[in-house]
Amino acid sequence: MKSFPQKVDLKNLSPSELLEFLGSFGKERYRSVQILRWLYQQGAESFDEMTNLSKRLRQEISQVSFISVLRPLCIERATDGTRKFLFQLEDGNRIESVLIPDKTRLTLCVSTQVGCALGCRFCLTGKAGWRRDLKASEILNQILAVRKMLQGEKAITNIVLMGMGEPLANYTNTLKATALMAHPDALKFSSRRITLSTVGLLPELEALSKERTPFRLAISLNAPDEETRTYLMPINRRYPLHKLLALCRKFPLQRRIRITFEYVMLEGVNDSSSHAKRLLRILAGIPSKVNLIPLNEAPEIPFKKPSEERVRRFQEILMEGGLTAIVRNSKGREISAACGQLRGIRSEGGTEPFEAGHDTSSTASGND
Repeated sequence: MKSFPQKVDLKNLSPSELLEFLGSFGKERYRSVQILRWLYQQGAESFDEMTNLSKRLRQEISQVSFISVLRPLCIERATDGTRKFLFQLEDGNRIESVLIPDKTRLTLCVSTQVGCALGCRFCLTGKAGWRRDLKASEILNQILAVRKMLQGEKAITNIVLMGMGEPLANYTNTLKATALMAHPDALKFSSRRITLSTVGLLPELEALSKERTPFRLAISLNAPDEETRTYLMPINRRYPLHKLLALCRKFPLQRRIRITFEYVMLEGVNDSSSHAKRLLRILAGIPSKVNLIPLNEAPEIPFKKPSEERVRRFQEILMEGGLTAIVRNSKGREISAACGQLRGIRSEGGTEPFEAGHDTSSTASGND
């Protein structure tokens, strides 16, 4: 058997890497399919559970690899059914995931980084800065952990990469994880039920345009002009709005698929009728829809939520101009699980999982 300097986490391996890994010590190709199904469809957490593998094979694999698992440190539940999960990673860092119920869907919002380096002015996630990227296994284990908690309940129907962090800043691990989300021998989610949200990192978006990606694309836009977007999102200095939109215009999309543009609405900043009309103009020619997200206010955020009348008028202008515009009223506010509020920070004290009703001591999320 080939020796390895340290044990390999099987959930950090793509299907082709798993095949190569098993082949490196003489195992048959079909074993990779068996292991994938055990890990992602059966949720196996130990090699002993893989009963269609011989005892000898399980012993051999366990000598060179392991199966990582995430357990929620805390689960908070809002009155609207939203649940927020706090996970502690092996190095002590913490991340959050949010489970969002709807009439026909149960959406899990997962994190891709510990913290965020982008510093958008309306979002709490980046207030504590960026600590590190998540491994593919840590992205996938959020899904597996929540799915295990839901046994006997409605199953997760949609995955959104809109939690802590910028997914495309963690490009390799994010793409490896999304490939396993959609793989027929792994999590088996339809590509129409996986959405990746990005601020628009142009080199990574350009690379993404050449990949066969198993997800829908959402762009965090939040302003219809360079000056306002730079004020709200410092990344716009490096990757300006006009270049982002030019790339979106040529981005290859499957038939009947549109890019979603997310627009967090801030009173007196980006919510006027003139802003709406400019947004209509700049999105012309891009197959798109717009999610309007009234701000989730917090003491640390220097903005206010617009009035319902102002939000409705903004939406009307877009729809009258032929754009699909949906107002997304964020859920889970009283447990800080709404858009822009994830932080993965909680006071220390105990590591046993528990479920809380309306504890607001931690803050949560990226983009519903």
